[in-house]
Amino acid sequence: MKRIIIILVMLILGFQNSNAQQMPQFTQYMYNTIAINPAYAGSREVLSIVALGRNQWTGFDGGPQTQTLSINSPLRNEKIGLGLSLINDKAGYENFTYVYADFSYTINLGDRTKLAFGVDAGATSYKLSDELYNGVEIGQDPYFDERLDRWNPNFGAGILLHSDRWFAGFSIPRLINNDTNNQTEYAALERVHYYVIGGYVFDLGESVKFKPSILAKYTDDAPISTDFTANFLFNEKLWLGASYRANGQQGAFGALIDFQVTQQFRIGYTYELPTGEIRPYTSGSQEILLMYEFRFTKKNLKSPRYF
Repeated sequence: MKRIIIILVMLILGFQNSNAQQMPQFTQYMYNTIAINPAYAGSREVLSIVALGRNQWTGFDGGPQTQTLSINSPLRNEKIGLGLSLINDKAGYENFTYVYADFSYTINLGDRTKLAFGVDAGATSYKLSDELYNGVEIGQDPYFDERLDRWNPNFGAGILLHSDRWFAGFSIPRLINNDTNNQTEYAALERVHYYVIGGYVFDLGESVKFKPSILAKYTDDAPISTDFTANFLFNEKLWLGASYRANGQQGAFGALIDFQVTQQFRIGYTYELPTGEIRPYTSGSQEILLMYEFRFTKKNLKSPRYF
C-alpha cells in the first residue's frame, strides 16, 4: 500500500513539475505587464497598483491558483521607474512565491515614442505543502526526511518600445535556471523564459477603439505559448474582447471585460475554456484584475491608458 501511495504521489508531483517549470500565465497580460517585463515600471506615468487573482482549471483538484500584487511608479524626473512585484503560484502540493524589485530607465526617441530598459532582481521561494509532509505514509519515507523548502535568488531584464498608440517588448524575467529542491530523482526547475509582447490601438470611430495584442512565451523543453487578444474600447470606459491561447496540443478560448469605474479605479474579468485533454475535467479558468492609480498632478490626468 505504501509503495502504491508513493508512486501516485510522485506521478502527481511529476505532472505538476511540468507546470512548475513554467512561470504563471495571465489572460490580462496587457494590464499586468510588469509581472513579465521590468521595463514596464513607471510607463503609465502614475503610481499604479495592480492586484490579480487567477483560478485555473476550476473543478480540477490541484489546479493552479495564482495571486499577484504589483506597484510601480516613475520618479520625479520621469526617466526612472521603480516597481515591486509579488506573485504566489500554487499547483497541487507545490507552491512558488516570487518577490522581485523592478528598475527601468526610459529614453525619449521623439514626441511620443519612448524606449525603456529594465532589470529586476529578487528571489523565488519553493515549498511543498504541510499536507503532503504530514501524510502518514509519506512521513515514513526517507525521500521526504529533508524538507525541500528553499529560496533561490534570480534576476532578469527587458526592453519596451512604446508610444500612446502601440507597444512592443522583449524580456527574460528570470535569467538563472534554478533547481529548487536539489534532488536528482525529481528536478523542480525554475527555467529561463523568453517573452515577446506587442499591440496597437486603432480608431474605429469617435467612441470606439480596437486593440489587437499578442504575447509569445518560450522556454526549453516546452512548446511555444502564444496569446492572441482582440479588445474593443467603448467611450473610453468599457473594454470587451476575446482571446485564444495556443500552447502545443493545449489551447484555450477566452472572453474579457474591463470597466473603468473612475479615472483612478478599474476592474477586469476574464473567463477561459480549455480545448485540450484537460477539457472534460474542468469548467474553465477565471481571472479578476483590480487596478488603482494615484494621479498626483493634473499633468497625469489622462484618459484611460490603452496598455
